[in-house]
Amino acid sequence: MTRIRCPWAGDDPLYVDYHDTEWGVPLHDDRRLFEFLVLEGAQAGLSWLTILRKRENYRQVFDGFDPARVAGFDAEKIARLLANPGIVRNRLKILSAVRNARAFQDIQREFGSFDAYVWRFVEGKPKINRWCNLAEVPAETSESRALSQDLIRRGFTFVGPTICYAFMQAVGIVNDHLAACFRHREISPVSRTV
Repeated sequence: MTRIRCPWAGDDPLYVDYHDTEWGVPLHDDRRLFEFLVLEGAQAGLSWLTILRKRENYRQVFDGFDPARVAGFDAEKIARLLANPGIVRNRLKILSAVRNARAFQDIQREFGSFDAYVWRFVEGKPKINRWCNLAEVPAETSESRALSQDLIRRGFTFVGPTICYAFMQAVGIVNDHLAACFRHREISPVSRTV
């Protein structure tokens, strides 16, 4: 039996695996949440497949996305990152990751975890959408705008409402698998529905 997937997954094995195993699954691990925040910011203006292909390199050079280590990156480390073809070599995006790591730690201190902070924007439960086609899926929502505004207020960069919505989709704060997609039902807890 052929599985019906969201059409954006295409047929690239890396993209299909990401769709089938990660995208939209509720995530509560701070290091993984930080990883997605960095990668979504790096993706701005690029395709997600480009970022997926560079993900392992990112994990290596960003010290496993340990926010404490990334927060300590100095000018020498940033220069090495800018020379590394295995990641997106954009100075503003790299500097953003370092700045965001520091702000991320501030949130951890204030809320106990980034997880506790970010899930407040959906009252702790995934928002389950039931879109029939990709044209219905918004680029941003009131929740992503609220998250974006609050992150910016806290000193984050590369966290506009569209990036925040992509982050929310990726980490399962929102389930935007199309209703016909086999993953929609698999990852939908009995929760509030829109």
